Amino acid sequence: MPVIDLGDWLDEQMEAPDALWYVKRLSANDTQANGSHQAGFYIPKQVAFHVIPSLNQPDEENPRVAFGLTIDSHADARTVTAIWYNNRLRGRTRNETRITGLGGSSSALLDPEATGALTVFAFRCETQTTLPACHVWVCDNAVEEDRIQDVIGPVEPGQGRTWPDLFAPPRQRADCWLDHGDIPPAWLDRFPAGDEMVRMSIEMRSDLSANLVDVDTRLTGRRVCEESLFYSIEHAREFPQVRAGYESMAAFVKHAQSVLQRRKSRSGRSLELQVRHILREEDMVEDRHFSFQPVSERNRKPDFLFPSAAAYHDPNFPQQRLRMLAVKNTLKDRWRQVLEEADRIGTKHLLTLQEGISERQFREIEQAGVRLVVPRSLQEKYRAPLRSSLMTLESFLGEVRALAP
Repeated sequence: MPVIDLGDWLDEQMEAPDALWYVKRLSANDTQANGSHQAGFYIPKQVAFHVIPSLNQPDEENPRVAFGLTIDSHADARTVTAIWYNNRLRGRTRNETRITGLGGSSSALLDPEATGALTVFAFRCETQTTLPACHVWVCDNAVEEDRIQDVIGPVEPGQGRTWPDLFAPPRQRADCWLDHGDIPPAWLDRFPAGDEMVRMSIEMRSDLSANLVDVDTRLTGRRVCEESLFYSIEHAREFPQVRAGYESMAAFVKHAQSVLQRRKSRSGRSLELQVRHILREEDMVEDRHFSFQPVSERNRKPDFLFPSAAAYHDPNFPQQRLRMLAVKNTLKDRWRQVLEEADRIGTKHLLTLQEGISERQFREIEQAGVRLVVPRSLQEKYRAPLRSSLMTLESFLGEVRALAP
């Protein structure tokens, strides 16, 4: 149990001098839910070298620095070691930084049940006179996750980020980052709607067209493109105001809240809009082959119904030929919401981008009648015994086509 309220903890960490947060969702590789047994918890080198400058010793093989780490959410304090495994500089393969000495499976950071949990590493940077230190919060539920994302904005699976954002994303056309002059002028006056950015990501990643790659590759590649596109537009629109400053704290807070709310809104809508476009590319006609966010029982709105809402509400249409697909970036507790959607459909399908899950939670989801749909490139993040029960988006659409009237 935590010894401090999350709100108080956030206030305390934000007030700390020379602090840098590294925030991510724990993957199955992090928690060892996929059986990888890596040598410690992975931290990006640029983060590790920023908070622990003395670790950056290329002339020394596998330099290491010991420091104190406290997981305040789980009342766990210990001395850990940051190690730069740098043998690639000596003709071998490794070049990464990890934190070791966390205490094995007894640590909340290595607990398979924490897979997918939003986690904050609040580092105090090393100085010439002080050692580095780190306070950690591993979220236990969606309420805690929302509270943190209200402060820093959304955090996608596989997309660790820093706060403050000291390490800006690469501004390269290949990554769909638009320079100011490349942004449509109308978008500088009015932030584009989610559907507009999805269409732009499709246009910019012409190498991911329907006649070249499968739907799973299209989905994951375009999502990365769209995220880069979004932040490039945000930078062009909002940074001039940040640089100019604010007349009052109220004006600053209002601007910050507007930016964060837009980020959360985009994160919540992006995946479902990308899937909608893919269905259209696959020659599926809306409200004939699928319906997007129709109303079912109790005014619920499943993301997708197949073949249509009309078929779903027709008592004479065979139940065994109905399908639904829910879309959620992460699972955690949110998967339970799917159980309340589309009562006529026994097995619910759920598309997620979460990087792995514990076997216990997987079985719980499976026994509740939910089948996970995971893009092909992410399925290797799951333990081998679970992969045979996963569907790709391609295989799910194949099943839908086979059931079509």
